[in-house]
Amino acid sequence: MQECRIGVRILRKLRFMNISTPADAVAKRFAPGQALSQIPVIETGPDFPLATLLADEARAHALLDAATRKIPIRALRLLDAVSRRWLEKWDNAHLDEIDRIAGRIGRPGTHFLSVNYEWACTCIVKPSEAGDTARLVRVLDWRTPGLGRYLVAARVAGVAGPYTALTWPGYTGLIQGMAPGRFSAALNQAPMRFSAGLMPIDWVIGRARLWQTPHPTAAHVLRRAFDEAATFEAARQLLTEAPIAAPGIYSLAGIHADETCVIERTETTARVFEGEAVAANHWQPEPSGSYSWRGRSRGIDSKGRAALMPALDAKLAPDFSWAQWPVLNHHTRLIMVADAAEGRLVAQGYEADGPATAALELAA
Repeated sequence: MQECRIGVRILRKLRFMNISTPADAVAKRFAPGQALSQIPVIETGPDFPLATLLADEARAHALLDAATRKIPIRALRLLDAVSRRWLEKWDNAHLDEIDRIAGRIGRPGTHFLSVNYEWACTCIVKPSEAGDTARLVRVLDWRTPGLGRYLVAARVAGVAGPYTALTWPGYTGLIQGMAPGRFSAALNQAPMRFSAGLMPIDWVIGRARLWQTPHPTAAHVLRRAFDEAATFEAARQLLTEAPIAAPGIYSLAGIHADETCVIERTETTARVFEGEAVAANHWQPEPSGSYSWRGRSRGIDSKGRAALMPALDAKLAPDFSWAQWPVLNHHTRLIMVADAAEGRLVAQGYEADGPATAALELAA
């Protein structure tokens, strides 16, 4: 428990290293620049975390360099120890896989980053322009630098069918992906619970609560959905019912225009918003306009991002000029548009100063 208390203190300091940037300053950062590298496309089986690591180990080390450069080695080792103890305490199904990846990388940070649940995002699920298929538009925001520059696209031969995961070498969860002929899905961070009413204290209480929670991470549950769910309905049921370690928000789009929903989750309960729906990093009100779930929104202007998302002309094309503040901001690391009926996705990696990769276009 001593390791846990020290780890929480370190995490608390890292959590609040965030400075907002006005919209005009961000716009200047996203000016056209030099030629951009391609997102690697890697063909794998269900063991894609290790397979992507073996395929591009240099990329994994570059990401760890960027993500941990401000964390002292001793602190990183302690965070690894706390993270591994939590995984071991609750017999996490991916612990052996994470151990193998950590052994291969041979440096601190792997266990910590495998359970570092700190992303903020904006998604919308809606019918396509023609109104005959379902579409997922996803903008991933995260403070950690390097996540846009070192993206990989893993084309996974899953048990229930193939799927593409936009991920990072050695990362065992799944945050966003598209399964041709089945569904597209993404995970957002949920609001911070109101506990004591003060943000730093609420955050620490949340980490302490997580320590006592025996369920898998929301990212591991989404990976299970892509591996096991053969249909939109099966994925919807799994993401609605499977317990998770901490609250999260799933966005899910099937293959038909009416197969779209956002699933807001606590550890063991769910609320499902059917039809065209937006997910950011705050709880949505009930149809009556009241809030039965309360929490502190995360990320940059969560409600502003959610309000703007439906108006953006996000087509299934490798052109992301439609993205604008605050949906596009200095924490943006990835933009993706996916259509499982067409078996196509387009994506681009971003860093604080703008696009970090060339646009990627994949088709089944």
